Amino acid sequence: MKKLIFGLQFLLSTALSTSLLYHSAHAVTTSPTSAGKVRFFHNANSEFDPYLSNPSVAEKNWMQTHYYRMLVHSPYFDKNMPWYSGGQAYVDAYAIYLNDPVVKNHPEWIMRDTKGNKLYIPWVCKKGVCPQYAGDFSNPGFRNHMLQKMTTLTAKGYRGLWLDDINFTWRISDGYGNFVAPVDKNTGQVMTLDNWRLYFAQYLEQVRATLPKTEITHNILWFAGALDNKNPYISREIDAADYIMIERGGNDDGLAGGNGQWGYESLLNFVDYAHGRGADVIIMDNSLSAATNSQKLEYGLATWLLISQGNDLIGNLATNRMKWNAPNTWWQGYDINLGNAKGKRYLWNSLWRRDFVCGSVLLNQPDRPTKTTSLVNGYKNINGQAVTGLTLAAKQAAILKTCN
Repeated sequence: MKKLIFGLQFLLSTALSTSLLYHSAHAVTTSPTSAGKVRFFHNANSEFDPYLSNPSVAEKNWMQTHYYRMLVHSPYFDKNMPWYSGGQAYVDAYAIYLNDPVVKNHPEWIMRDTKGNKLYIPWVCKKGVCPQYAGDFSNPGFRNHMLQKMTTLTAKGYRGLWLDDINFTWRISDGYGNFVAPVDKNTGQVMTLDNWRLYFAQYLEQVRATLPKTEITHNILWFAGALDNKNPYISREIDAADYIMIERGGNDDGLAGGNGQWGYESLLNFVDYAHGRGADVIIMDNSLSAATNSQKLEYGLATWLLISQGNDLIGNLATNRMKWNAPNTWWQGYDINLGNAKGKRYLWNSLWRRDFVCGSVLLNQPDRPTKTTSLVNGYKNINGQAVTGLTLAAKQAAILKTCN
């Protein structure tokens, strides 16, 4: 036991010292554009395959112009790399798939419960089995295996890596999706949440150090506790990324008004926190309750405009997103350019507001009373119609233009 405790103390002291090395060690060095100009992030999953199987020159040019970055999957996307250079290759950070030879060759890389049962990442679990085992990211062998996989992808020429399941709260279960704490093989005891976060932070810092010039995106759970006394392990995770991905964005059906754990304002504050540590943010707008319509699209885009600093991206992951994201069905709202921001967001008549050189954004967050307000002349809505007043119910927004 003394040996185990000493080993953990060594890990902790090493972690503290190495965290100082990676602060703001981000690979993205592009100069910001105006905060009011959309930079779109597109998820090129299998639904998008018809547009990638044999695109015309015109389609290629359109995608190069409209998709600042794309989440892509190798090896399928490899053939498109000669004409599209903004691909971020998908990697699940700690998944071991059931058919992976690793399951047989390195069973010690799979997290287990106190009875020795293999544990899973809780996603689409059925009849006692989930598609992915939970890899032990505290294990040096597993880390090196994943680093080799990532290095191979970047050697193909991908712009970056999109790392999924960057979970700084518990995301581990039995085969039915029920939470089960794993055994910490460094201590021989049940793993604590702090150690889960410590090992994950060390792992991501190792990825950053191994691939210092690679663009790295972390798909995170923003509510995992970063703002709870500014958790040091989550801070280190942010420092090891170029982009922090926020799935569902402002249209997340789970968001409430205010600054509680699930509050809309808490989401905005987390983005501010990530910005303050040097990371940019991808808002992947999504609503699971209903098909996304133009009103929800405007609300999601308005949320992005409230936080944009010029290097941030917005995407759309709605179930019917091909009605809005594809080359032949593009929503005109994503072409908007309000120019430079005049300042940060602020509360105005109980609405969140931000002003730009060429317009303003007004947003009524969830669970708030309907607000009616008058406006000075000169505003046009996103469709080009003159606007002199607004009535915004909860979870509605208006993007207003003053320039052509």
